[in-house]
Amino acid sequence: MVHADDTPPQGPGGASRGPGESPYGFDPTYGYELPALLAVPAPPAPDDFGAFWGRLRERARAVATEPEPGPVEDERDGLVIRSVTYTSLGGVRLGGWFAMPTEGPVRHGFVIGHGYGGRDRPGPDLPLPLGQSAAILPCVRGLPARGLVDGVPADADAHVLHGIGSRETSVLGECVADLWCAASALVELVPALAGPRLGYLGESFGGGLGALALPWDERFVAAQLTVPTFGNHPLRLTLPSVGSGESVRKYHAEHPEVTDVLTYFDAATAATLIRVPVLVAAALYDPAVPPPGQFAVHNALPAAGDPFLLRAGHHPYAEEPTDRTALAQARTDFFASNMPG
Repeated sequence: MVHADDTPPQGPGGASRGPGESPYGFDPTYGYELPALLAVPAPPAPDDFGAFWGRLRERARAVATEPEPGPVEDERDGLVIRSVTYTSLGGVRLGGWFAMPTEGPVRHGFVIGHGYGGRDRPGPDLPLPLGQSAAILPCVRGLPARGLVDGVPADADAHVLHGIGSRETSVLGECVADLWCAASALVELVPALAGPRLGYLGESFGGGLGALALPWDERFVAAQLTVPTFGNHPLRLTLPSVGSGESVRKYHAEHPEVTDVLTYFDAATAATLIRVPVLVAAALYDPAVPPPGQFAVHNALPAAGDPFLLRAGHHPYAEEPTDRTALAQARTDFFASNMPG
């Protein structure tokens, strides 16, 4: 973990902070030091922001998710892990994994979002932050390996643009609905979680979707978001990257009207409306999700504490295992303090 008084003068692995001198052809700090990052604001919400998301949430709430656990695929970290399928918005059937403790009652539940590469197995998503927890690890629509849907691109650069011409058709709204429906499936599988007793975990793409999902679903009582994307779209549109944001930036250059659609899918704007505790882990150097957008999500939280600072995101560096171990402990401590026992 990096502290405010020891921010490295160079990017991880010795990459220069000067523009054009990094391995990416641009500066993945974007010239922001920590004080400037902590001052990045959230864009204002359109007048009907809440109404739009409220309608989508009601549609997701009405879905009969009909979860079907499959055979056991693994047993580790005190969990029995099975495949699972469930129904989401529009009758789309999605897959993922369902984890239950090997012994004892279930006291907590987690919905775990994934990055823009999808997931082909529960890997670093597990172990869970708290014992006696169940979890669902869905693959949202279009993404590998268990969310593939005809007509929805599986490639991140194309996926993020799918339906982008309208707020009603954007795949991002549908993916948020996939998380809400995953939560419904988990509660149906484990009725003891109807408390509410759910936590949310999401990194990168999953972090941004989580920020968009949390304000409208009272079942979640706490969340941890790592290097969340989709924060402060107006700023992101000015910053080059190697992630899906670059695809949006290039699309915007030819279709500036897309700005009106993006206002409804801004994770920082949504974060201003989150009323549960959230721990954000944000990176100082990130070529895929520009740090100013990540910090915009953190800064927008009404009850934001200190962010957990990572030296880098989406970029390997020598201290990464140490940072990840420290984040895992911070995550455990956070949920232990903010979820019902």
